[in-house]
Amino acid sequence: MTMTPRLRKFALTAHVTFSVGWLGAVAGFLALAIAGLTSQDVQIVRAAYLGMELTAWFVIVPLSLASPLTGLVMSLGTTWGLFRHYWVLVKFLMTIFATIVLLLHLQPIGHLARVVAETTLIRGELGGLRIQLVANAGAAVLALLVATTLSVYKPRGMTPYGWRKHHEERTVSEP
Repeated sequence: MTMTPRLRKFALTAHVTFSVGWLGAVAGFLALAIAGLTSQDVQIVRAAYLGMELTAWFVIVPLSLASPLTGLVMSLGTTWGLFRHYWVLVKFLMTIFATIVLLLHLQPIGHLARVVAETTLIRGELGGLRIQLVANAGAAVLALLVATTLSVYKPRGMTPYGWRKHHEERTVSEP
């Protein structure tokens, strides 16, 4: 089923808004993770990790769920399809993977936020976890930039299913 032009524009606007919002929120999370890792000021460290937990739960998680959902609606409601073009399928799988990884990393984020809420981090304490948060956020920004690039450039390449559908449509449209 193909969407009407008005509905397609609405769905596209929602998808772009959620996707770009997710990228921006993760970039902000990365900035907080770097500040928490590198700052000498105890209050900045505390604020950074508490802010990261709030940002993760109330901004990043909802956007990470809305983005693939609206992407699925867009793919199924337009001629692009979900399984016709490699770039659509790769982008969808990347966003699902990124969402799963995010959900798995909420526990360490919460742990670090609880530690700074209850005590003062001593320089170097939980260093591995703090570095992991910076690395994960950096990888997430990179993955979301790749997904954005795929959306803009739409590299050629149809899946075998896409070729089959393409030939079926051409056969039906020929007199």
